[in-house]
Amino acid sequence: MTRFATMQDLHAVCARIGDGDAAAAAAVRARQLQLTKPPGSLGRLEDAAAWLARWQGRAMPVLERVEVVVFAGNHGVVGQGVSPYPASVTAAMVGNFAAGGAAINQLARAAGASLRVVPLELDRPTADFTQAPAMDTAEFLAAVSAGWNAVVPGTDLLCLGEMGIGNTTAAAALAAALFGGDGARWAGRGTGVDDAGLARKRAAIDAGLARHAGAIGDAFAVAAALGGRELAAILGAALAARVHGVPVLLDGFVSTAAAAPLAVARPAGLAHAWLGHVSAEAGHRALAERLGLVPLLDLGMRLGEGSGAAAAVPLLRAAIACHAGMATFAEAGVADRD
Repeated sequence: MTRFATMQDLHAVCARIGDGDAAAAAAVRARQLQLTKPPGSLGRLEDAAAWLARWQGRAMPVLERVEVVVFAGNHGVVGQGVSPYPASVTAAMVGNFAAGGAAINQLARAAGASLRVVPLELDRPTADFTQAPAMDTAEFLAAVSAGWNAVVPGTDLLCLGEMGIGNTTAAAALAAALFGGDGARWAGRGTGVDDAGLARKRAAIDAGLARHAGAIGDAFAVAAALGGRELAAILGAALAARVHGVPVLLDGFVSTAAAAPLAVARPAGLAHAWLGHVSAEAGHRALAERLGLVPLLDLGMRLGEGSGAAAAVPLLRAAIACHAGMATFAEAGVADRD
C-alpha cells in the first residue's frame, strides 16, 4: 500500500510520470491507414484507439478489464446552505450503490464494467472551507493515498466518479483557485439549489478563495484547502493510473475539477485522461476547455456517480472493434488509393 507522507512526495511522483508508449500509438495509426476506409473517416474513434494504445502500452488495445470507481465524501461547507440535501444523503446513496439501485449500477453493467465504491470517512466531513482549510496536509495526503491504492494495475480503462453532497461547491472553488474567477463564474445549481441557495453557494466560494488566497499557486495546497476527500482520492487515482499505464475516463464537473491539479502541477499531466461527457453543470464546459479535454458525449447529464464516463465506454469499445476487426485493403482484396 502506498502512502504519501509529504506534499514533496506527491510533487516528486508527478515530476517522474511518463508520456506513454509512442510506438504503440504509431502502430495504431499505421494500421488505421491500411483499413478498408478513407483515411481519418472514423474520426475520434481512430484517435481513441491510438490513445488507448499509448497508455495501455500495446499496439492492439483491449477493454477486457474496465472498472468504474466512485469515491464518496462529505463536506463541511454544506453548513453554509449550499445544497438542498443534507450530508446524510451521501451515505444513503452509497447504500443504494451497494444495493444496485443507482443509475451508475445500470450504466456500468451496460458498459461491461465492474463497479467499486470507496467511501471516505463519511461520518467525519471535511472542515467548512470558509472557516478553515477543508483538510490539513495529513488528511489530504491520506485521501490521495486512498485513491492511489484503489487503482488496480493491469486495468484496461478506469472511469472515475464521485458522490458527495456539497461537492459541486468544492469543485467550483477549486476551479476558481486554479484558473481564476469567482463564485459567480464557476458555481452552478448542483443538485438543484434555488436562487437563494445559489447566492449562498457563490458567497461561500468567494469566502473560501479569500481565506485561502495564500495557497493559490500550489495546485495541491489548493486542493487540500478547498476540496474534499473524494476529490483528493480522484486526484490520487488519476496519478496512479498514469504511473501504472491505465487510461482514464473522467466524469463530470466534480471529477474534472478533482483531477485538474495534476494538469496544473505537471504539463500534460492529464494526457492519459479523456472526458466521458460534458455536464450540464455550470462551469464544466469552460473547465474542460481550459484543460484541453474534448468530451465524447454531450447529453445534458449532471448526475455525477461516474455516470457520464460509464455512458461513454461503449464508444471506446466501438473504436477497438473497428480497429481490431476491420479488414485491411490487402486482406479484403480492395484497391487502395493511388
